[in-house]
Amino acid sequence: MQGVIFDFNGTLFLDNDKHILAWNKISRLLRNCDIRDKELHEHFNGIPNALIIPYLMGRKCSDEEILYYSMLKEQYYRENCLEDINNFHLTNGAIAYFEILNKQQIPITIASATIKENMDFFISHFRLDKWFDTSKIVYDDGSYENKIAMYLQAAQNIHTSISHCMIYEDALSGIQSAYQAGCSHIIVLNSANKRKEYEQLPGVVRVIDDFKEVL
Repeated sequence: MQGVIFDFNGTLFLDNDKHILAWNKISRLLRNCDIRDKELHEHFNGIPNALIIPYLMGRKCSDEEILYYSMLKEQYYRENCLEDINNFHLTNGAIAYFEILNKQQIPITIASATIKENMDFFISHFRLDKWFDTSKIVYDDGSYENKIAMYLQAAQNIHTSISHCMIYEDALSGIQSAYQAGCSHIIVLNSANKRKEYEQLPGVVRVIDDFKEVL
């Protein structure tokens, strides 16, 4: 592989519980109920907020509505992260893996469906600038139609063909997007405990529990 692209949430940072807590608060505000497990994996994980808010509201939303509820959800999410001090760290083995890739001069970047405020939050607290050129990180700035476009931009940012990249993902939608973008070397973080399901997906070459397994 000539380059490595990482998803972030659920991959480099195991935070699914914090997203669920935050989205449940928004779901209660908009439709008076919590999120069901099935829709969590189909309509939330790896999906940009601009698509989630209309789904929750059951209709097309204005830009102002999407921005308001998106910012509110992410505020809840960051509060959840800071409150859980013991688990507020990168996935086990990730830092050692970054250092190996840097030493071997393999270009790396991040492609995440999170928004700028969250990415800045991660860069600051996890000191991601030690291993990544933060100007090449792709996040949801409103200009990408979907995660496919994000992965294609991430590969372009590190001057590598997507077909020659290794992509690390955790969400079903993200795995499908990586494959549809042209990547057939996808390693899945089993943060949702769906190993057998992931192993059957096109493009998936391995399923791991943390980055110690690839050191």
